[in-house]
Amino acid sequence: MREYRERDADNARWQGFAFRPGDIVIDVPSKSGTTWTQLLVALLIFDGPVFPESLGRMSLWMDQCIRPVEEAHAAFGAQTHRRFIKSHTPLDGVPIVDDVRYVCVGRDPRDAAISMIHHGDNMNRERFSELLGTQPDVAPQPRLSDEERLDRWIDDGDFPSWSVRSTFHHYATFWERRHLPNVALFHFADYQRDLPGEILRLADHLRIEISESGAAELAAEASLERARSRATDIAPEAHLGVWKDPSRFFRDGTSGQWRTAMTAAQQDRYSQIIADLVPADLAHWMHHGAG
Repeated sequence: MREYRERDADNARWQGFAFRPGDIVIDVPSKSGTTWTQLLVALLIFDGPVFPESLGRMSLWMDQCIRPVEEAHAAFGAQTHRRFIKSHTPLDGVPIVDDVRYVCVGRDPRDAAISMIHHGDNMNRERFSELLGTQPDVAPQPRLSDEERLDRWIDDGDFPSWSVRSTFHHYATFWERRHLPNVALFHFADYQRDLPGEILRLADHLRIEISESGAAELAAEASLERARSRATDIAPEAHLGVWKDPSRFFRDGTSGQWRTAMTAAQQDRYSQIIADLVPADLAHWMHHGAG
């Protein structure tokens, strides 16, 4: 496995994890549909919205360093239902096991970047630092404007794990393995266009039987409004107090906000990166999905 390590995540935490046949790995770049997909998988596994515990307790982010790795492995080891595991690590940094199902979700990276800016503003950073066992910066840091944060995202800046190039790389590791029978790609835009249909496709990939009417019922339970009303049970790590307001995690869920948030110069730089680095078929899927 390729090594991916940063302040709050380390893919070495996968080492020694005991997979079970039928395990599900939901592996998505940040702010691109991870939680939505975790919710869909939970609805399929439990055949409805009644879960044994909150989503954040059931479907831990394996790579995240806010808890000891032994604690994460033990939590999954104690589960008796079908397990579904969260990751933000590119697929070349995650063990690929034949009888495990892998799910990736695409989203226009520009919309994901806008969502990440709002996501960062909603974080309780002191609490997050406490969980990481680190101290927050003593001197207050100047708050970057949204334009400055987008510049850093486009140009890598100080955050190589949150950048245009890292997002493209994550998708590329799935795209080149999309022929594998246990790997499936979904897309945020396709969820928006036809959520019941995508639930049926997800169920087929996970080998879970469900009718068209059942998929429609689950789609209603997976709406943004419904998720927001259950934010303390659905938002990741909400039980640990990492959000100023868990309901703000489900802020908007729309597409195309980058058109007014990004400057013309930023859009031009972004487009040039795509032209230089991304194959045309992958670029089209990343921005539009399959629909």
